[in-house]
Amino acid sequence: MVEFNDAVCYHGTGPGNRNGRARHFFNRRLKNVASAAVFQPPVRTVVLLLLLLTLIFLAPGTIQAKAKEKIAVLPFKIHSLEPLDHLKKGLQEMLSSRLAEKGYELVEPGQINRHPMVFLETLKKADLIRIGRDLGAELVVSGSLTQIGRKISLDLKAVDVTGRRAPFTVFVVEDDVEKLADAADKATKSLYTQIAGLEPIDSLEVTGNRRVESEAILSVVESKKGEALDYDQLDKDLRAIYAMGYFKDVKIETKDGPKGKIVIFVVSEKPSIGSISFKGNRKVKDKVLKQEIGIKRYSILNLSDIKQSINRLREFYRKKGYYNVRIKEKIEDLPQNEVALTYEIDEGEKVFIRHIEFVGNKAFDDGDLKDLMETSEKGWFSWFTKSGLLDRKKLEFDLQKITAFYHNHGYIKAKTGDPEITVEKGDGLTITIQVIEGPQYKVDRVSVTGDMIKPEEELLKQVHITKEKYFKRETVRRDVMSLREIYADEGYAYVEVVPYTKENDEKHLVDITYKVSKGPKVRIERINITGNTYTRDKVIRRELELIEGDYFSGRGLKKSTANINRLGYFENVEVQPKKGSAEDLMIVDINVKERATGSFSLGAGYSSFEKTVGSFNISERNLFGKGLKLSGSARLGSRTTEFDIKFVEPWLFDRRLSMGIDAFNWKREYRDYTKDSTGGALQFKFPLGLDEYTTGLVRYSYDNADISDVADTAALAIREMVGNHVTSSIRLGIIRDSTDRPWNTTSGSKNSLYFEYAGGILGGDVYFNRYEFKTEWYFPLPWETVFMARGRWGYIQSRSGGILPIYQKYFIGGINTVRGFDYQNISPKDPATGDRIGGEKMMVYNFEYRFPVAKKQGVVGLVFVDAGNVFGSGEGFSFGGLKKSFGTGIRWYSPVGPIRIEYGWVIGPKKDEPTGNLEFMIGGLF
Repeated sequence: MVEFNDAVCYHGTGPGNRNGRARHFFNRRLKNVASAAVFQPPVRTVVLLLLLLTLIFLAPGTIQAKAKEKIAVLPFKIHSLEPLDHLKKGLQEMLSSRLAEKGYELVEPGQINRHPMVFLETLKKADLIRIGRDLGAELVVSGSLTQIGRKISLDLKAVDVTGRRAPFTVFVVEDDVEKLADAADKATKSLYTQIAGLEPIDSLEVTGNRRVESEAILSVVESKKGEALDYDQLDKDLRAIYAMGYFKDVKIETKDGPKGKIVIFVVSEKPSIGSISFKGNRKVKDKVLKQEIGIKRYSILNLSDIKQSINRLREFYRKKGYYNVRIKEKIEDLPQNEVALTYEIDEGEKVFIRHIEFVGNKAFDDGDLKDLMETSEKGWFSWFTKSGLLDRKKLEFDLQKITAFYHNHGYIKAKTGDPEITVEKGDGLTITIQVIEGPQYKVDRVSVTGDMIKPEEELLKQVHITKEKYFKRETVRRDVMSLREIYADEGYAYVEVVPYTKENDEKHLVDITYKVSKGPKVRIERINITGNTYTRDKVIRRELELIEGDYFSGRGLKKSTANINRLGYFENVEVQPKKGSAEDLMIVDINVKERATGSFSLGAGYSSFEKTVGSFNISERNLFGKGLKLSGSARLGSRTTEFDIKFVEPWLFDRRLSMGIDAFNWKREYRDYTKDSTGGALQFKFPLGLDEYTTGLVRYSYDNADISDVADTAALAIREMVGNHVTSSIRLGIIRDSTDRPWNTTSGSKNSLYFEYAGGILGGDVYFNRYEFKTEWYFPLPWETVFMARGRWGYIQSRSGGILPIYQKYFIGGINTVRGFDYQNISPKDPATGDRIGGEKMMVYNFEYRFPVAKKQGVVGLVFVDAGNVFGSGEGFSFGGLKKSFGTGIRWYSPVGPIRIEYGWVIGPKKDEPTGNLEFMIGGLF
């Protein structure tokens, strides 16, 4: 409760009060009172009224307002090296208007300036009195402006024509000529204070404060040094200081100073919290609770804040299932105006949701509605899944989902009531949800009206609600988006599509009208790119489907965003269109957050033939910020040494033409021979113009291989390879990639078809035709899961005129083909020796279901099924002989790069096949 006390502490006379008017000063105080009456007793009120009436009659001079004088402000004298003569009359008019706002009568400047003496170079006191009498003014103000550098000063002199008071001066200084208006305001206030005979404020001080700085306290005070002492304003200042919340008592005192009154704000600070502790908490640590309360040590004690912190703690405990928790605060005094704050907690037993019940639902049973909810009853694995815990925010969201579910099945008037939550001792929580379904409405007439850019029949083809039997709000929302996209693709970026419904409550039918307001056709005024500190602007701009000066396109905006994301250079891409300098112009802001594009990876595998095999790869996908790709890799094992270097220029000659150059040196010791080869490749990729996803490929490869160390017992096909062989081939391909991102892909597909021709006019002694097809599809599923299906088929055909060595044939097995099998261990065998000799035909199938394990950390889990096999030239593609495996794995795009760990179990392994294999890959970024 707040109490205000006024006490007269000084009466007297002073300068400007020569008529004997009483001057009085008040000691004002504002403080907290634990229990005090706001309203005074009637007797005391009557006494105060009588005292007030007595003062009015005994001191009429104190109450009555003095008639204000008539003032004449003369034109100013200017002392400046700059041409500022226009300020002679400008300052005169400025000062006159400000004094007029104070209620004084001013002689009109035009009348003053016609007086023959006002523009004299020097005016003495007698001259000013004469001018004042001629103009009928009681007070004459003359002044000058002096400028030295940027600094200015205003010097004013006021002369009382009647001679009742001595002349007085006003002097104001500012550090910049631009602050001339501020100087005039200050001069006016000082003049007003002295003319009216008011007591000026000499200075403002603060006492009693220990923790809160004086500057912070005075920053909320409106009274200023040099202004007239205004007790009403001081009342407001006192309240403002108290409202800061740091003080239990605030009062104002005044004393005489050299230039007026010194105003002193005397404060008494509230105690601060010296320590925070918890008592009785067994399930939650002190450190966690301190993060929840929102109160820090050494903060000012505020009982309201403490009550709020208790509510936060109570809600925190309830989310963890402690629904019966009891919490109270204990405050104890400490030295140095501090207190000890203790939260006394009785956690009680954990309470789970045992029953979720619905009342009023007929169209859908309880199970259907429970499946929509994140809130659930306690299950067997609640210790892991956290099921059975009540979170009111989640419950509120669940009610919205239930309502939306009904609206999407034609129940357009369905709604849910507030959930009733009851606690039954020994049984837990029961949540009862009231459902009002209402009738189910069918779709009747659907129309499009408003600003039409295409015939209604054509627009209705993009509207899917016509295909629904019952009204579905989600379909209406998608229809709105589809219609907006049609208009946006034609440049109408600000189009509005509003669906209107008209219900027939008797027949339970609903008509839907989409009203279109297309707005102006919009051009792109400017495209701003920010956030790219390493990547060149050009690398981003060349991916845009929008061009400055062209009409806006919604489809182009989506494609541009997808193209930038597909680069893989950025963690986040935000494309934000906004209105430009005119209604028909738009600015597109593109803000990117760069990610590390350099990477290295370390891999390891194990096979019965080579034991442990390690691989190393280092690459930069955005070399020099120009989008260039450079990588080097090595695969090292007891029998393998492979080195590769690859370079890609994705925009050759600033055109959408990609060029790649490869160079390699491989040496591998197979069971029955050793292959040592050196070679390289030159590749070009280019758009085919079919759509934005499809590209063509031309690749020339050269491989010079030396086959040695062939065992005498090796298969004939292996012994025939001894010596040097050159493969010179050209590969033609069509690739279509519509995936949303290069890793953690969630939607889209990758499809490729290749034909490779070796030998013949290209030279070399290896002759073959190779055909390969690959298709890979990603399907987003509920709960942010993804299903991936991939199929790969290959066929290689030897031609006359050359040979087809084993190393050009197909071998599969390992982490990238059929997991669980050893690397390249699936192949036809020589019937005489049992050596793997490769096959002419191959097919591999991979199916994965990916699900988030720790979304914030980027951990994804997966289960998979793989199948595949390699067939000889005399065999056909057969599903009956497929090698199969299944398994699980974890993929984590960690702060140091991608980590992949997967284990595959072989289904029905044969005698010479493993039962399973663990493979992993670890990567890093730089």
